[in-house]
Amino acid sequence: MLWVKESIDEIVKKLGSNEDKGLDDASILEKQKKYGANEFEEGKKETTLEKVGHHLAEITTIILLVAAAISAYLALTTGYGWAKVIVILAIVVLNIVLGIYQENSAEKALDALKNMNAHLTTVIRSGVRKPIDAKELVPGDIIELQAGDLVPADARIIESSSLQVEESALTGESLPVEKDGNLTITEDVPLGDRLNMVYSGCLVTNGRAKAIVVETGMDTEMGKIASLINNTTKLKTPLQIRLKELAKRLSLVAIVAGILIFGIGVLIHGETMIEMLMVAISLSVAAVPETLPVIVTLTLTYGVKNMVKKNTIIRRIPAVETIGNTSVICSDKTGTLTQNKMQVQKIWAANALPKSVNELFTNEENQLLELLSISNNATVELIEEKEQIIGDPTESAIIGLLQAKGITKASLEEKYPRVFELPFDSERKLMTTIHKTDNGYIAITKGAFDRIPVTFSPELLNEAKRVHDEFAEDALRVISAAYQTFDTMPTELTAEALEHDLIFLGMVGMIDPPRPESRPAVLAAKKAGIKTVMITGDHIVTASAIAKEIGILEEGDLAITGQDLDKMNQAELEAKVRDVSVYARVSPEDKIRIVQAWQANGEIVAMTGDGVNDAPALKAADVGIAMGITGTDVSKNAADMILTDDNFATIVDAVAEGRTAYENIRKTIYFLLSTNFSQIFIMLIAVILGWGVPVVAVQLLLINVVSDGIPGFWLSLEKPDADIMNRKPIRKDAGIFANGLGKKVGTQAVVFTIVTLIGFYIGQFVTVSSSIGASYEVGMTMSFVILAWSSVAHIFNVRSDKSIFKVGILSNPRLFYSALGSMLIILGLALIPSLATIFFLVPMSLTHWIISFVLAMSPLVFVEIQKNFFTKK
Repeated sequence: MLWVKESIDEIVKKLGSNEDKGLDDASILEKQKKYGANEFEEGKKETTLEKVGHHLAEITTIILLVAAAISAYLALTTGYGWAKVIVILAIVVLNIVLGIYQENSAEKALDALKNMNAHLTTVIRSGVRKPIDAKELVPGDIIELQAGDLVPADARIIESSSLQVEESALTGESLPVEKDGNLTITEDVPLGDRLNMVYSGCLVTNGRAKAIVVETGMDTEMGKIASLINNTTKLKTPLQIRLKELAKRLSLVAIVAGILIFGIGVLIHGETMIEMLMVAISLSVAAVPETLPVIVTLTLTYGVKNMVKKNTIIRRIPAVETIGNTSVICSDKTGTLTQNKMQVQKIWAANALPKSVNELFTNEENQLLELLSISNNATVELIEEKEQIIGDPTESAIIGLLQAKGITKASLEEKYPRVFELPFDSERKLMTTIHKTDNGYIAITKGAFDRIPVTFSPELLNEAKRVHDEFAEDALRVISAAYQTFDTMPTELTAEALEHDLIFLGMVGMIDPPRPESRPAVLAAKKAGIKTVMITGDHIVTASAIAKEIGILEEGDLAITGQDLDKMNQAELEAKVRDVSVYARVSPEDKIRIVQAWQANGEIVAMTGDGVNDAPALKAADVGIAMGITGTDVSKNAADMILTDDNFATIVDAVAEGRTAYENIRKTIYFLLSTNFSQIFIMLIAVILGWGVPVVAVQLLLINVVSDGIPGFWLSLEKPDADIMNRKPIRKDAGIFANGLGKKVGTQAVVFTIVTLIGFYIGQFVTVSSSIGASYEVGMTMSFVILAWSSVAHIFNVRSDKSIFKVGILSNPRLFYSALGSMLIILGLALIPSLATIFFLVPMSLTHWIISFVLAMSPLVFVEIQKNFFTKK
């Protein structure tokens, strides 16, 4: 329930407590049975065995395990060999280990959240004030809070003095909130405006309070977040979905092709069942690209390393690809788009014109700045040989401007030593200090404009209101100042005596300004087809002003509050979400709704955040991005990636790196599947024609590992095309073969099939050399060499849509030398008698070698002609 609306007397009565004595022992025992411990519940976790079971149930894993089982049977009964069994099982184990590692890292968010509640708190029970473990608190307990305390449970303030609470963990805003126990709230207001409440997990930064606990454990606002984390399922990344779909298709191809070739061989050509089982296994090896998972992982890992250099830490490897295809970035404002550092933007001295702080100041403006600076508790300290301003953000902003004008606070303090202070009070919204001067004493009062105790003339009052409203419309936070002088030190040092009939000095307007790089980054994202949305706990006026300045809120876009959002059901939000660019004063539940609304529209969503309140949405987003500097452990553990500089521009850099990784994965798929599909076609066509099997299983395994695997590893180093950030993101529902990839794979598979079968036919049926005649063994050797070499040469086809001569053969030297090495390995296997025997290869004449080389290189020539044609077209 909303305890903000109830009176203190009603709350105390409802919870059976006493303001002065608290709960008695009997009530505590009863409530502990009813409410349980003040801690968060854990969601059910899968055991490691269950996780292994899920991975073993993947269809590609099943295919590989069946192939391994049949190979093991044949190895035992026919001496077929154990090499393939070992390789297949090693690949299965590697994939399972990588998968479980990624899942385990996702379970740490709730553990960090639980740790936030582990501390002692001061409570009054049976009239005795004592410290207890926060886990023992129950609704109705009377607690005492002071500066430095972590709030142990949701509580309604009974009484307070100058209480300020930093609620960034819940609201995302770093400025402390002034609390007021006497405030009466009669309507529903956002969490950040519930000023008569304190919430679990938030930090008391100033003052003290006595409060009554109203909610504990999972019923607190922090507990609701824990529940959201428990109940929010991390979606599979688009790449994971696409690779799973690819695995299903390949598995179906393997099963159909295996059954077909087994039936043709046994029923039509009269082959033995053992022989055709070996052929069926060969087809399963051909259909499943064993090195694909490893190469994909290596490509993503290389992306991870590159992102570290660009201030991004990847916690879950698949996020590298997902960030590259992000189409919507939901970004927090404070510290990500802005500098998280208040700066004075405008100044107005009474009876003058408002001006930017970048202009030259008059004597009156200098006087206003100096008096604001000495009535100020921010200090300038030397930290690691560098001056830093320490203190309240608004006061620090004033000292920052003073230093920018070439004046030091130390010189002013020497000139106007402080002799007395009336601290800032949340009820008065004012602060007064008294300073000694050459002519006596001066009392300076600064604070909210509507509370400044000045006797205005009608003209000055109208002008001051106009300037104040002008500053407010620009989303500036306004601090006003006034003063009075005394010949001698005042004897009555009270607010009533000192804060009245003052002389008005003027006002300054300040804001947390955008980072200089935010606007270019937002525009770069827009050029890349990415929509940026601001989601903040700040007020809508401030949020809208910043959003307009950096290009997020454009003509026709909407800015709405959490209250506006509450009035929409999910279907209405999904229909309207494309029109809204700014969300202000939102709750953790609102953030999840916004993410899910974009996802329902088929978009890939990245969500930034730094507070505990952001954790559920970070987990729900396709890519959760936590802040490395200001982020809580909870947000970091719920996220997929962490920005070490808390900078929005870094996200755009990460998108470029992610797109590069995804393009290289697509190139890998193009490279591997062209060969794999051709292997199936080659086997099927040759058996149907009655020519026999062109390549055996051990040869196919060798091609997949040596010809495809070794050069394929270095595709991860390919540089991106120059226009990669000018392309639109690939939609979530797009298949792995989208944008012409399927056509490329099919075309190349056909070309490989033709040249390999030509070589098989020539070697088996055509005498091209007087020294070595035509035979099945020569045909098989030619098939193996052509297929292996053409597979290696294909690596140069897939690197770019541009000609290899424009890209440069040596622009990726590791790839070039690994391809050359693979070709030499194939040559050596065929020429060295002892190795050739193991792989069923026989000697060939020079003519056979020349024909094999020409046929193997012809797919490379074919693609170069294609590229030249499409470039001209």
